[in-house]
Amino acid sequence: MKLKLDENLGSRGAELFRAAGHDVATVPEQQLTSASDRDVITVCQTEQRCLVTLDQDFANPLVFEPKNYAGIAVLRLPSRPTPDALWAACRMLITALSREDIAGKLWVVRRDRVRQYYAEDDV
Repeated sequence: MKLKLDENLGSRGAELFRAAGHDVATVPEQQLTSASDRDVITVCQTEQRCLVTLDQDFANPLVFEPKNYAGIAVLRLPSRPTPDALWAACRMLITALSREDIAGKLWVVRRDRVRQYYAEDDV
């Protein structure tokens, strides 16, 4: 799976996804640090990459309609996040990606579950 990791996942996040066999590009590697959400998602769309991010703005399907993208995975951490919570959410996403295609979908990923957004016309 082709993934774009947002700047908030760091090099360790990239290593985890690469070790699982994913084709990973990161926002910092592509000099997109501090780019607008719209610019980041447009690059993802052009490259046909699923966006993996902690930015909760991407969890709004009215702003970023999932069917228009190769997938959006928003990692949701506890109110007092720890590195372990982040890596657990990353591992949960890696497991979910091995079981199901995220293309055209919005997933909200916690350390112990994945919630998938369904558009009203998909239900």
